[in-house]
Amino acid sequence: MTFLIAEDNLRMRHCIIQFLQKHVMNHHTFYEAADGEEAVTLYDRFFPDWVLMDIEMKPVDGFTASKTILGSHPGAKIVVVTSYDDTGYRKTAQEVGAIAFVSKDRLNDLPEIFSAYA
Repeated sequence: MTFLIAEDNLRMRHCIIQFLQKHVMNHHTFYEAADGEEAVTLYDRFFPDWVLMDIEMKPVDGFTASKTILGSHPGAKIVVVTSYDDTGYRKTAQEVGAIAFVSKDRLNDLPEIFSAYA
């Protein structure tokens, strides 16, 4: 399984990768993006199975990047992973086409999401 982790905090990116290595079985390949612009570029280059997308990144935020990726690749599986458990953010994630919205303190929900969309 291949993952693109789009997260501006290097420490958090590594925490997510460590979680996935431990809790999601299969061979893994990880691509890392520090912002939405880099996420779009890496998606277009590698076509990962899953994108775990943070929201607040600069210069391009996660919602804009998600919309761009899904505009070119409607089958992309994007999960918004954020610290913000906000109704407005949840609605926007749904509107841009993300398949799930997960709080960073609930990463244990990810394997179930992957199974549901396998």
